[in-house]
Amino acid sequence: MDQTASLTAPDRKKFVTILSRSFLSHLNLSSTAPGVISGDSLVLRGRPGPQGQPPKERILHLADVTSPRLGNASREDEAWAYEAREFLRGLAVGKEIAFTSSHQLPPGEGDVPRDLGNGEINGVDITNELLLNGWAKVKDFKREPTEDDHRRRDLESEAKAAGRGQWNPHGPQARQVIYNMPLDSHSFITEWKGKPLDAIVESVRDGTTLRVRLLMPEGEHQFVNITLAGARSPRAASKQGETSEPWGDEAKFYSESRLLQRAVKVQLLSMPTATATPFQTNGSGAPAAASIFIGTVLHPAGNIAEFLLGAGLAHLVEWHSGMLAAYGGSEKLRAADRSAREKRLCLHANTSAPAAISRSASGAANGAARAFEGIVTRVWSGDQVSVATKDGKERRVQLSSTRGPKLSDPKQAYYAQEAREFLRRKLIGKNVKIHIDFIRPREGEYEERESATIRYGNQNTNIAEQLIEKGLAGVVRHKRDDEDRSPDYDKLMVAEQTAAAESRGIHSGKEQPAPRPPLNLSEASSRAAQFLNGFKRLGRIPAVVDYVAAGSRFKIFLPKDNQVLTLVLGGIRAPRTARNTSEKSEPYGVEASDFATRRYMQRDVEIEIETTDKSGGFIGALYLNKNENAAVTLVSEGLATVHSFSADTLPWAKQLYDAEDEAKTAKRNIWSDYDEAAVKEAELEPEEDNSARKAEYIDVIVSDVRDKNGFSFSVQILNTEGRIASLAQLMRDFSNHHKVTASPPGFVPKAGDLVSAKFSDGAWYRAKIRRASPVKREAEVTFIDYGNQDTIGFANIRPLDPKFRALPGQAHDARLSFVKLVGEESEYRQEAVDRFRQLCEGRKLVANVDQKEGSTLHLRLIDPADPATAEDPLASINADLVREGLASVDRKGCKYLGAYPQVIKKLQDAVVGAKRDRLGMFEFGDVEEDE
Repeated sequence: MDQTASLTAPDRKKFVTILSRSFLSHLNLSSTAPGVISGDSLVLRGRPGPQGQPPKERILHLADVTSPRLGNASREDEAWAYEAREFLRGLAVGKEIAFTSSHQLPPGEGDVPRDLGNGEINGVDITNELLLNGWAKVKDFKREPTEDDHRRRDLESEAKAAGRGQWNPHGPQARQVIYNMPLDSHSFITEWKGKPLDAIVESVRDGTTLRVRLLMPEGEHQFVNITLAGARSPRAASKQGETSEPWGDEAKFYSESRLLQRAVKVQLLSMPTATATPFQTNGSGAPAAASIFIGTVLHPAGNIAEFLLGAGLAHLVEWHSGMLAAYGGSEKLRAADRSAREKRLCLHANTSAPAAISRSASGAANGAARAFEGIVTRVWSGDQVSVATKDGKERRVQLSSTRGPKLSDPKQAYYAQEAREFLRRKLIGKNVKIHIDFIRPREGEYEERESATIRYGNQNTNIAEQLIEKGLAGVVRHKRDDEDRSPDYDKLMVAEQTAAAESRGIHSGKEQPAPRPPLNLSEASSRAAQFLNGFKRLGRIPAVVDYVAAGSRFKIFLPKDNQVLTLVLGGIRAPRTARNTSEKSEPYGVEASDFATRRYMQRDVEIEIETTDKSGGFIGALYLNKNENAAVTLVSEGLATVHSFSADTLPWAKQLYDAEDEAKTAKRNIWSDYDEAAVKEAELEPEEDNSARKAEYIDVIVSDVRDKNGFSFSVQILNTEGRIASLAQLMRDFSNHHKVTASPPGFVPKAGDLVSAKFSDGAWYRAKIRRASPVKREAEVTFIDYGNQDTIGFANIRPLDPKFRALPGQAHDARLSFVKLVGEESEYRQEAVDRFRQLCEGRKLVANVDQKEGSTLHLRLIDPADPATAEDPLASINADLVREGLASVDRKGCKYLGAYPQVIKKLQDAVVGAKRDRLGMFEFGDVEEDE
C-alpha cells in the first residue's frame, strides 16, 4: 500500500480496483467473503499462497450506508440486525467479490486492515441490493449528492414503499438471543444430546474449536462453544504477539474457509469432563458450568472432523470414541487419521512409517499362540486373570485397554474388591476365548504382560465391556500414536459413557469405605476352638476358596460373616511343597498343589468341619458343585494318600479307599511305580512283625505326657550306654554356654531346625522347630530330650551350637501297649489322664517293648514298687488302668493283640472286674466302647 501513498483519491480508487481484479484473475478465483460482521460489513479473504499459506484477511465496510448492529453479551441486537446480517450472509458468504476501497481505516483487532468502499458480486452492487431489499439506510451527506447518491435514495424509497426489510410495518420477529453458554450445562446437554440442531458458525478459534449460533426449535438463539468430537487441531494464535502451534493457522483456515458463517447441523454429545479419572468429585457438590461442549459439526459435505483428520490437520482424540460410537462415524475418523499418517500429511510429515509387522501383530509372548481357549483359574484383580490352556500351561493376561480400581487406594478399595468379585463370579472355572491384542512392555513397577480380549458364553461377550459398563473399571487413554489397544475400543468407550451417564460404580462420585479385613479364625487354636461346635452344628457351610496353600490345605473365606480360616482336608495326606527356597518339595507336592489350585482356587464351595488341629486349622471336607469331595478327588488323581488313622472315622472313608485303589490300579502320579505283587508279598511280613516279640525290659522315666489330639507320652531310656549321665553333663555345659552367649540379631528359625530354646523354668534345652511364624515372632518346638512341646518367642530361641548336636535326643515317643484311654468325648477322660500322670509321670519304671511303630514304642509299663509284679508277671499299669475302668482294649490300634493270648486274658479279666465293681466308665452300667 506504500505505492499508493502519493496518489490522489480518485487514482487510488482506480488502482485498488485494478489490483483487486488482477489479483483475483491471477488465482483463477475471486476474493471471497468468509464472513459477515453485520448488515453493512464483510470480512474478505483471497486465495491461499503458492505453498498453501492461509491468505490475509481484510474488512470491508460498505460506504454511505448503515445497517442495524448485532448485539453481544453486554447489549442486545438492534431491531432487524439479525435479519440484515442474514441477508448479506446469504448474498455474499463464499461468493467472489470485487471491491474498491475509497478510504483506508485504522487497522482493527489483530492488526486486520480495514477499508471503506463498495463491492460487487457477479456485477451486482452489494450496497444497492441491501437498499433495494430494505436492509440498509443511506447516510446523510455533508457533501453535494452525486448521481450514485440519488440512485441509492431512490432504492431506499422503493423499499420503504414496498415495506421491505426493516421497513416492514409489522416489525421484526421477537426472539431471545443468549450470547453466554447455558448456565445449567448438564441439563442443557441432557435435553439436546445427540439431537441435530440447525446452527450458524459465528467464529473459528482454531481448526476444531468453534463458536456457533444454535437456532433452537422454539425460536431462541443460543450461542455455544464447541470442540469437534474425535479430533483436535493445533492451537492457532488468538491475539497479536502469540505464536501458533505448527499447522495451527492452516487448520484454522481449513475450517474457516468451509464453515465460517455457513449453515450447519450440530449434534451436542457431551462435556469435556474428566471421565478418565472417575474418582474426582466436585467440592461444592453441584456440577460446574461448562465453558465448551463436545459435538459434531456436519457440513453439507460431511463431518468436518473427518476432513481435518484426513488432511493431517488434526490428531485423533481416542477418548471421544465412546460418545461417537452411539451415533456412528468413529471408524471413519480412525480410517481418515490412518490415511493421513500413511501419506505423512502435515502434522504427520515427520512421523515414521508404520512398521510392516507391529509388535501387536507379531505374536504373543514367547512365541505362544495369540488366539486360544482355556479355563480361568484365578482372578488376580479387577483387570487381570490367569487362564489354563488345553496343553496344561497357565498364562496370566491383562484385559486390553482396561484399568481396574486399585486395592491399595482407600478411595478405590471398595470398587477394586467389587471388580475382582464380578470377574470371579463370571469367569472362574469357565471356558473362555482369548485373543492376545498386544504385549504391554515392562514399565516401572509393572512387568511385561500380555493384554487380551476375553470372551465367554454363547454370545461371545467381552468381559471387559461388561466390567466397564458396570462402573467397575475405566478405559485406558492410549497415547496419540499408540495403536496397541483393544479391537473393541469404541465399544469400551461407549460402555464407560453409559456407566458415567448413569453414575454407576466408580463414576458415582461416592466414596465407599474400604472393606474391613476378614477375621482370621485360625490365628490361634484357642480362637478356632470357640467356633468349632457352631460349625459342626451348621453342617455344610457356603464358602469361597481364597487361596490354595498346598494340595490338602486351603484358605477359606466365609463371605456371610467376613471370616477366613485354614481348612485341612481330613482323612488324607498330600505331599508337602517347599515353603521357601531352602526347602525341597516332596515328590508330587507341586503337582498336587497345582491341581488343587486349578480346580478349587476362588471357587464357590461348601465346607464341613470335623475338628481342629493344634495350630488353629480346621479339619474337615470341601465340596465343589455340592457333591465333589475334594479329598476323594485328590486321592483318585493319585495326588494324595489315605491317612487311615483319621480316615476310618469319616463317613466317606469307603470312598477314599475306593479312590485310592483306583489310583493304584491306574498308576497315577504317586502310584506311578506301584507294584501290586510286591506290596502283597510285603503284606505277609506284618504277620511276623505282629507276632510276640522277645521280652525286652528297659528302665525308663516318663518325661512328658500329652493329651491333645490323642493320648501319648515320651520316655527317657535309663540303661542306654550311659546316655543319661551324658545328658546330665550336657545340660550343665549347656547352661554355662548360654550364660555367656547372646542370640544373634535377626535370627528367624525354620521348621525342622535344631535350636536352643528357653523353657518356662528359665533354663535352656535342646529343641526342634515344629513350625515357625515370622509374623507372630514365635515358634512351636519339641524339646528333644524330654518330649514336651511348647510355643516359644523368637527372643528365647537360638541356633544350636554344633558341639551340642552329637548326643541324640533322649526322648522317645511312646504309647501304651494293648490298651487306650477312654475317648476325649468321655467324661472320664480327664480322670484317666490324671491317673496315668499319677502312676507314671516323672517316675522310674520298667517297660517291655511289645511293638514298634516307626519311631513310636508300644510299651507295657511296670511299677517295680508294686508288690503285685513280684507275684504276677503279667501285672502292669496298662492292666491296672483297664481294671479301674479308665481304659479299654485297643483292638484297632494294636494289631498284634493275637500274638499275646495271655495278656489278652489278663485284660479281659480286668474288664470284667471293672464292670462288676462299676468303676470308671462302667459306673452306670456296661457302656464299653464299640470295638
